[in-house]
Amino acid sequence: MTDHYENTEDQKDRVLKNSAVLAFIAKFWLRRPWLLAGTVGFVILAIAFDLATPWAAGKLVDAVTGGTDRLAQAWRAWAIFVGVYFAFSTIRNLSMRFWIPLASANMKEMTDEGFKKVQSFSADWHADTFAGATVRRLSRAMWGYDAVSDAALVFLGPAIVVLIGLCGIMAWRWPMVGLFATVMVALYIGSNIALTNLYARPLNLRSVALDSRIGGALSDSIASNPTVKSFGAEDREAARIAGVTDLWRRAANRTWGRFTDIWMLHNLILVALQAGLTGLLIRLWAKGQATPGDVAFVITSFMLMTGYLRNIGDNIRMTQKGLDDVEDVARYATMDPQVMDRADASPFRADLGEIVFDRVTFRYKSARTPLYDRFTLRIAPGERVALVGATGAGKSTFVKLIQRLYDLDEGQILVDGQDIAEVSQGSLRRAIAVVPQDPALFHRTLSENIAYARPDATQDEVELAAKRARAHDFIARLPLGYATLVGERGIKLSGGERQRVAIARAFLADAPILVLDEATSSLDVATERDVQAAMEALMVGRTTIVIAHRLSTIRGADRILVFEDGRVVEEGKHADLVTRGGAYARLHAVTEGWA
Repeated sequence: MTDHYENTEDQKDRVLKNSAVLAFIAKFWLRRPWLLAGTVGFVILAIAFDLATPWAAGKLVDAVTGGTDRLAQAWRAWAIFVGVYFAFSTIRNLSMRFWIPLASANMKEMTDEGFKKVQSFSADWHADTFAGATVRRLSRAMWGYDAVSDAALVFLGPAIVVLIGLCGIMAWRWPMVGLFATVMVALYIGSNIALTNLYARPLNLRSVALDSRIGGALSDSIASNPTVKSFGAEDREAARIAGVTDLWRRAANRTWGRFTDIWMLHNLILVALQAGLTGLLIRLWAKGQATPGDVAFVITSFMLMTGYLRNIGDNIRMTQKGLDDVEDVARYATMDPQVMDRADASPFRADLGEIVFDRVTFRYKSARTPLYDRFTLRIAPGERVALVGATGAGKSTFVKLIQRLYDLDEGQILVDGQDIAEVSQGSLRRAIAVVPQDPALFHRTLSENIAYARPDATQDEVELAAKRARAHDFIARLPLGYATLVGERGIKLSGGERQRVAIARAFLADAPILVLDEATSSLDVATERDVQAAMEALMVGRTTIVIAHRLSTIRGADRILVFEDGRVVEEGKHADLVTRGGAYARLHAVTEGWA
């Protein structure tokens, strides 16, 4: 099976180091220093009581082995033993009261900022990247942050402090026992880190990449469900998804198998720790150098150490997986948008809609030669200009450059006398209303879709725009009217209905520049007539650029520009160009003959 779901980013060796991803996560911790300080402070206090547990257990054993005449002392030791654990549990719980709001706020902000960064990337980046895979990366990073943060601050940090403390106490009382415990703990932690990073991580990164690929494959197939159904290809798509998920299954099996190998090795280390600690204390007890309470101290310490060491093993693996899950979003944070506003960019001041291309040179990144080479053109305010020509001639690129979806190689584009490279992209694009060939609507209500051009519009303004776009009547016939949800990408509406919603959106935008990109090419004759009437009303008083293959729709244009290979080879009105007998006349003959 040919695999089309591998994101181009996954094909590049751009994996960030663990330290870089951890630094990215730490920036979020430091945003709320008081919550972080409260968490860490209570965790440290809880650790102190946890370290006291073996001592309290040893005192209790010594007290009860002294005979019933020491009953009062035994009960006091019991009270201390219970109180120490109660204090540890209560204080640990208090630390979570600080940790929960810190974690939830940071997870929200990581997702918000990751989405905002992705939104800032260029049209090229989005064309090269599966939307489903990007969604998977953003959502997975949030939970990766949670795993790393819980492991590093709530589990790993306290565990290491407790283990160091217990080894120190043992070394102070019995140097040989302390040395043995220190060596075994260091071996457990060091091997865990090394084996997880060197032995398990390469395969885990592969599993993560395949998880993203599943998102891309699912999104691609589900979004294209009408096409799947029209060809009766459900089984074929199911088999394709099964192929992608099978790749993930095999990678996941290998990854989890390696983690299980590491887990087995560390269980053997824990057995050796248990045998060594208890054996050394029995030897000291036999020599009269340790009491039964000391043996209880070591047994309790071992149980405490085992819990923390197992916790460390699990959390090192969880941390590595979390770091791998966050890695994509951390890398996004290091990337500059491909088209950036200048530091001193000013808001665009919309006026009459004059457009000037001044010696523009532009080349697509995948092309060897420029599409536009010192291209110059002026469109007067309020002029209706039609762009015609073969596919790839440069018509759509013309519009994309006006919107500044790409930066120029040379020259400048002026709109109302302002260099579009020196104004903010958002303010420029709000001055250009686009009605595309296949409008993509949001799975929101019709009111929300129309008001997307101007979110502060009142319902009366929305309905007025719909009436001007000849959309009000079909909306009014729907059971929920303007509250009707249109489905993903507007799938519940017909092509003509989607076009009229897009035109209503453009009416509401009230932008001085209007772009109609093949807006009627896929409509039937009756629907085209309605949509054309709505567009005629929309064009009044606006600078209009019409991209069309059906030349019958542009006969009324003030000027027709005929594009070939990024150059305007003819321009004029419809009748003049037909009479001239050149490139336009040939296109006209072909389209009229086809019609």
